Amino acid sequence: MENEIDISRYKEIFENIKQEILKSQYKAMQAVNTEMIYMYWNIGKIILDNTDWGNKFIDNLSIDLKREFPDIQGFSSRNLRNMRNFYKEYPDMEILQTLSAKLPWSHDVLADQIKYKLFKRQAIAEKVTNILSFIGILFGNLLCNLTMSK
Repeated sequence: MENEIDISRYKEIFENIKQEILKSQYKAMQAVNTEMIYMYWNIGKIILDNTDWGNKFIDNLSIDLKREFPDIQGFSSRNLRNMRNFYKEYPDMEILQTLSAKLPWSHDVLADQIKYKLFKRQAIAEKVTNILSFIGILFGNLLCNLTMSK
C-alpha cells in the first residue's frame, strides 16, 4: 500500500521537527534574555544617574512600576537596587555585550522556571479536580440521604 507509514522514517521526521522547535525556542529565549539584560542595565543606569533623589526614589519607583506593570514581576525595591548595582559593576556597554553573549545558561534557568510553573499549575489543577470530586461525592451522598429520608 502506498499510504503505509514507515515508522522509522516517521520517527526521524518527528525528531527533525522537534529539534527545529527546540532550536527556535532556544534562540528566542536567548534573544529575550539579552533584551532583559539590556533593560536591567539601562534601568540601573537611569537609577544611578538619579541617586541625588535619595533612597525613597527607588522605593517610589518600585511602587509606581508595579502599579503600571502589574503582570510583570521583578520591580521590587531590592531588584531595582540590584539593577543599579549591575550597571555600577558593568558600566561599559562593550563588557555588557560580551556578558550577555556568554550567558547560555539562561536557557536552562528559564526552562527550569517554565517547567516549575507548569508543574505547579498541574498540581493546582489536580487539587482542584480532587476537591471537585470530593464535593461531588458529598453532594451525591447528600442527595441520596435526602431521597432516602422521604
